[in-house]
Amino acid sequence: MKILTIVGARPQFIKAAMLNRAIRARNDMSEVLVHTGQHHDAQMSDVFFQQLDIQRPQHSLGVSGGTHGDMTGRMMIALDPVLQVERPDLVLVYGDTNSTLAAAVCASKFGIPLAHVEAGLRSFNRAMPEEINRVLTDHLANYLFCPTRTAVENLQREGIVTNVHDVGDIMYDAALHYGNSPDNAALLSAELREVHQTRAYVLATIHRQENTDAPQRLGRIMDGILELADAHPVVLPLHPRTRGKLDDATLKRLCEHKQVYLTEPLGYLEMLQLERNAQLILTDSGGVQKEAFFFKVPCATLRDQTEWKELVDHGWNTLIDVSIDPIADRALRCYGRAGHADFNPYGEGHTSETILSTLISA
Repeated sequence: MKILTIVGARPQFIKAAMLNRAIRARNDMSEVLVHTGQHHDAQMSDVFFQQLDIQRPQHSLGVSGGTHGDMTGRMMIALDPVLQVERPDLVLVYGDTNSTLAAAVCASKFGIPLAHVEAGLRSFNRAMPEEINRVLTDHLANYLFCPTRTAVENLQREGIVTNVHDVGDIMYDAALHYGNSPDNAALLSAELREVHQTRAYVLATIHRQENTDAPQRLGRIMDGILELADAHPVVLPLHPRTRGKLDDATLKRLCEHKQVYLTEPLGYLEMLQLERNAQLILTDSGGVQKEAFFFKVPCATLRDQTEWKELVDHGWNTLIDVSIDPIADRALRCYGRAGHADFNPYGEGHTSETILSTLISA
């Protein structure tokens, strides 16, 4: 079986690393990797291929920037000739990015079976571009690999019941495989190693469009982070989109605060190490919410909804409404607070093998 895997963004590189390793261990499968270019700079892309030992993409499309429609359209135009040349048995996509949707539409038009890993997630907020991408991809997919039982039930409510598989979460596989290395700490800068050793800090990540592209929301978030830093050190790896939206005055306040550790985007291994030792993770990322849980670290999510509702229900995640909630106050209540200890909906860490066995036996 020849699989064409299409990725474009940081979380997809991590997921693809696990399936790539599993495919290379078999003699009945091969994989062609396509990088759309959605995350194209070294800190958001190249470093992941280096650290995770992923094969280099055979096709790099170099498509990034522009509006959602423009980006998705250019990706589809670039993908068409790749599909014509490679003629795979299966197209495989991950998650909910523009790369995911572009690949799903192209595969469907060519009549190539489509597998969607991380199917069935729903925030029930159609204002989120990611929600549109994941819903449309699920309705085009021939194989739907769900990370939780909740995701399976979401698909059932939409009438999708064929070839739906609850396989566990591939990000859990990755966290188990990469997260336990004692060498990860050595990748941190001297300054970050020092705060990391205290095990008394907050790790914050902000990148989602609904927060970065709304000046009032972004201002409230940064004010909340600065207030939180008055109580605890805050490590803030700054996403390029977020940095580009911050005004000079806010950047100066962040840089001058003695307990704000402002960094460039970090590699996956560095992030895992910082997540493991944090007392609280403050984020708007879907993947980071889960990684917090994998390491049993409380999480406060700067969104009105989450696709990982089970983490909220079991006390590991708290939603903060940025428009009205006092961000620092709500976050401080979560600091060091654990959720239900006997809860694990994400499988046993064998998701990659389960997906490949299902595809071979189909």
